[in-house]
Amino acid sequence: MPLTASDWPVAASLLPFPGVKEDGTDVQDADSLEWSKTLGEVAEAGFQHVDLLDSWVRIGDLSAARLDELRAVADDVGVGLPAVSVVRRSVVDAHDGDANLAYSHRTLEAAARIGARLVSFGLHQPLTAAQREQLWFWTVDGYKAPIEDEDLWSSTAGRLRELGRHADELGLLVSLEMYEDTFLGTADLAVRLVSDIDLPNVGLNPDLGNLVRLHRPVEDWQELITKTAPYANYWHVKNYFRDEDVARGLFITSPAPLELGVINYRKALGIALAAGFQGMFCTEHYGGDGLSVSARNQRYLREMVLPKTDNYCLGVSRVNQTGRVTLPTRR
Repeated sequence: MPLTASDWPVAASLLPFPGVKEDGTDVQDADSLEWSKTLGEVAEAGFQHVDLLDSWVRIGDLSAARLDELRAVADDVGVGLPAVSVVRRSVVDAHDGDANLAYSHRTLEAAARIGARLVSFGLHQPLTAAQREQLWFWTVDGYKAPIEDEDLWSSTAGRLRELGRHADELGLLVSLEMYEDTFLGTADLAVRLVSDIDLPNVGLNPDLGNLVRLHRPVEDWQELITKTAPYANYWHVKNYFRDEDVARGLFITSPAPLELGVINYRKALGIALAAGFQGMFCTEHYGGDGLSVSARNQRYLREMVLPKTDNYCLGVSRVNQTGRVTLPTRR
């Protein structure tokens, strides 16, 4: 049966939780009690699912025993681990592309072991020194892919196709996160890339917030979601206040709760649902009490914009009683 507001899987991002503790040690190597504390906070905020962002813990670098420990911790606190997000590990990074590709394969194996159903990959690269010095890193340009480089395009599609085939062998979906100045940086490029990869288990993560927050002219968000929704199988949702003075070349943005920013998610979801979207959501927010804002974003989705009945489309998806999500492939 199609999903409705009451059972649609909405995961919390772990953006508010750094991967390095105050004492300088990595959460990666922490005792399971530390993991339990973080996942417990997420559960107490009202989430049943978590997106395992690898800036918190890199599951691709955990042993089998520690992966089982992580799964047990999640079960104990009552959250599912249906999705994993790999960030700033581009498989065609000029310096670390080969290592990132190997890491991505390990992450797929780890995701399958902990019972996840989807891994989101991106082509964005590590923040530059100038970006790290800013309050909001997106106010300074970072890596820019040579968009006209057909050899790099072919290599990118080939490596992502390789990951997609591996994921399919493991029963996983792959989602490609849209991000500025990469081969996933516009709607047309993203659709072209996922079409060139041409695997039914590989779709798009149309993270509109990554694009509307830029301090420059941006693609209209309605066009972005209209073009990409037919290929979307996962969705990082966040919003931004945005002000423009085009005559003066002035563009200002800052993070906003989902219902208050420039993207009208009521309309965006309507467009996506009409295109058959049945994927999971992950609510994100930068700055302040990001977990509380993410929880507010989940309530907004469930109470205000997600459908209350199942007569809006013919898609099929479900959440089983263990909290592990069974997501449909791209249609």
